[in-house]
Amino acid sequence: MERLWKNKGYMTLMSAQAISSIGDWLSIVAIITLVGLKWDASPLEVSFVFLCLAVPMALFGAVAGMVADRFSRKTLMIVSDVVRAALILILTIATSLWMVYATLLTIGIFSAVFIPAKNGKLKEVVPEEDMKGAMSITSMIDSSTKILGPLVSGLLVTVFGAQQVFIIDSATFLVSAVILLFVPNALPLETTEEEKEKASFKKEFALGFSFLKSNRFMMTGLILVGLSLLILQSADSQLIVLIRELTQVSPDLFGYLVTGSGLGMFLAGFLLAKKTDYKAYPLMLLGVCGIGASFGIMGMLTFYDLNYSILWGPGLGFTAGFSASLIFVPFQATVQVNTPVHMTGRVFGVINSVMTTATIIGPLVGGWIATMIGVIPTFTITASLLVCVSIVGFVTKRKVEGGKAHVSTSEQGTPEATTS
Repeated sequence: MERLWKNKGYMTLMSAQAISSIGDWLSIVAIITLVGLKWDASPLEVSFVFLCLAVPMALFGAVAGMVADRFSRKTLMIVSDVVRAALILILTIATSLWMVYATLLTIGIFSAVFIPAKNGKLKEVVPEEDMKGAMSITSMIDSSTKILGPLVSGLLVTVFGAQQVFIIDSATFLVSAVILLFVPNALPLETTEEEKEKASFKKEFALGFSFLKSNRFMMTGLILVGLSLLILQSADSQLIVLIRELTQVSPDLFGYLVTGSGLGMFLAGFLLAKKTDYKAYPLMLLGVCGIGASFGIMGMLTFYDLNYSILWGPGLGFTAGFSASLIFVPFQATVQVNTPVHMTGRVFGVINSVMTTATIIGPLVGGWIATMIGVIPTFTITASLLVCVSIVGFVTKRKVEGGKAHVSTSEQGTPEATTS
């Protein structure tokens, strides 16, 4: 931990991430509040907001990961931030859902480039022995911004309106880009001309996927994460619709729910940072079960229209956020540790494509189910499926943990490297 705080490259990268993430949460809460409460959008229309951010990652995530392995990751992140800063300003004049959708789709394309570039850069600046701690601290930063962003967003939207929030978000992207200028450049990795000529997106995607298949835990973990995301997004995308079912509901409740989730994620990240010798798979299964329980109780309390939602809503958001960190932090930390630096973009490109595909299908299914049978049954079904997935995982845990493939980099057939 102490070495990480003294790592200037890592701290600079995390500072840029923190500022950009605060801006993201400012705008997300503003958009959901605007569309879900003020424009009274239908469940499917709310789902499309999340889909517009997710579709570009699913379509271009793998290709973006390959690009991040072949070009300067630092440059890609800076360009992505600057372009997104310009695009977010379009939301200040949005008067229809279609303007919002089109803008978010375009922003999502550049986010698809930024994420694998950031993951690859993280591998460049952090030594392997510090990677688990680094991923936990990264999670703490993400969750901290998830706490601060919604609170500030709710206040700003109430006082100034959503347009001012989008302007602030644009500014955070520009500040992030300036900070990234001070991230150290990567040392070029040696690559023969023959290897460069043979390199192709199709081949590199196959290499990233084959690398994941070489380790049973990483492949099983990816399936678990993808399946869990598919199920939980069915309900998570309908939170604003669920809130509307309550008789006494505060307009700020959605922001408080997100803040509670951020607090849970922060605490989980803090604990995982202090104790890095954990077993990842059991924690992931516990997290899946925890999210299922949180969503199930949330649906039940809404069904009975229980008062004091301003208390139990953020409380259940806290348990859901804590559980979510138990899934994603151990999985991503394990992948980072076991992946060579020149493969991180390709590997995380494949992972992000799988995860984002799940976040596309999930909201569509959730919006359709909520429209057909209601939002409360949607939460009940989602909760039951998540608990079932965790039970199946615990039953097969010994087989997964006992069958990890410990294969060296050379045996896995990874290429030498490409410049980054």
